[in-house]
Amino acid sequence: MIMSFRWYGKNDPVTLEDIKAIPGMQGIVTAVYDVPVGEAWPLENVMELKKAVEEAGLEISVIESIPVHEDIKQGKPNRDELIENYKESIRNVGKAGIPVVCYNFMPVFDWTRSDLNHPLPDGTTSLAYVKTDLDGFDPVEGDLDLPGWDSSYSKQEMKDIIENYRNNISEEDLWNNLEYFIKEIMPVAEEAGVKMAIHPDDPPYGIFGLPRIMTGQDSVERFLDIYDSEYNGITMCVGSYASNNGANDVVAMTEYALKRNRINFMHARNVVSGEWGFQETAHLSETGDIDMNEIVRLLVEYDWEGSLRPDHGRRIWGDQTKTPGYGLYDRALGATYFNGLYEANMRAQGKTPNFGTTEKTVGDK
Repeated sequence: MIMSFRWYGKNDPVTLEDIKAIPGMQGIVTAVYDVPVGEAWPLENVMELKKAVEEAGLEISVIESIPVHEDIKQGKPNRDELIENYKESIRNVGKAGIPVVCYNFMPVFDWTRSDLNHPLPDGTTSLAYVKTDLDGFDPVEGDLDLPGWDSSYSKQEMKDIIENYRNNISEEDLWNNLEYFIKEIMPVAEEAGVKMAIHPDDPPYGIFGLPRIMTGQDSVERFLDIYDSEYNGITMCVGSYASNNGANDVVAMTEYALKRNRINFMHARNVVSGEWGFQETAHLSETGDIDMNEIVRLLVEYDWEGSLRPDHGRRIWGDQTKTPGYGLYDRALGATYFNGLYEANMRAQGKTPNFGTTEKTVGDK
């Protein structure tokens, strides 16, 4: 298992030096942020990013993400041109030796929360989705700007996209458009040596009258059957899948995907959920709904060698961040926690843990 950490590039207040100081840290999860959605990523941009990470003594283990243009999701006539650009981005990621790309197929909105600083019993705050906060809200008519929304669209463009989904695109249509996309890109990904990892919808149910399809066990099974290859895999974001009031057994889902060798990336965060919505918690098992030790035990049992990153953290110790949920301190605590679970489970199963280090830290030699 490769412990990894999300980094938002040179303008991220969390520096590569900060990340490198976390014990057992090996991989960086990042992206090219200065190329508009729909355009191909130039190889030189990817190589520049790779160089910056490697100079800090780390490596890029996952690209998160190459965004999928809305016209591809909606099956518009220009999708083939956009898909060709996407293929070129995959090729260039492969040329840079980066093994995994995480992406999603969520209409319009990426992860959506109603509150960035919802109080927790321990006195900290975290991201939450409280359904009553959004009662009666329509993003087409209102002025609310929620985290995870794509700010590259104007108000009118956003309205047009949402209305097209509502009026013309059913869940089955979205599935068909996803299948078209997958069958186009996967031969290129295989040739480039890049494993693709689709992220679940977050939250994993319909919002604002938009179709949502990557929501649970049935959707994972259907998705993996579209193209039967280890390169067509999932991002097993246990926190996202567990946010639906107990509807998803994330332990069983994890084992199912491991048996098929189709988990290409892991997001690990804990949540509490109910009919009211959900809130993110500390990573510790007892603070949320997910048995994190059982998740890590399964990864060890199946000799999973992919990248795991601690997902969104609480706001603690005055941590400041430009991106909600992505402060340094609580994610660093999460990484240390998962490393502990990994080592304990490796030893319990008679295996030798590997944290990527070459020698012990010593004083003067």
